[in-house]
Amino acid sequence: MVCNNVSKYYLINKMKNLNNKKGGISILGILFLGFILIIVLSYFNVNIKAIVESPKAKENFGYVGSAGRSLWNDYLKKPFSNVVGSDTVQYFWNSFLKNMKNIQDGKPTDFQKVAPTFPVN
Repeated sequence: MVCNNVSKYYLINKMKNLNNKKGGISILGILFLGFILIIVLSYFNVNIKAIVESPKAKENFGYVGSAGRSLWNDYLKKPFSNVVGSDTVQYFWNSFLKNMKNIQDGKPTDFQKVAPTFPVN
């Protein structure tokens, strides 16, 4: 009983610490976890290829794909097209290109020009 409570409190504190971090998990961390997952599944003789190629998995992937296409076509396509076609995107894109050119030329970016400076003693 004590061991379960200690483990439970340890896990709760670890989860709280993860929530306090600002960065989150990196892409390398995700790749590493995927690699570890494959090793663990291989240890237990799980054939990933057989699972993915099974008729049930293909049916599930097809369902998720059609639901995603439906979500895009019915709900997201029109608002996204309106935003992409607007002058707002061109404004941000032109600003982005200008700042990239400034970085390439060694000049300060717009953000650096307007950022407050503080004297260092």
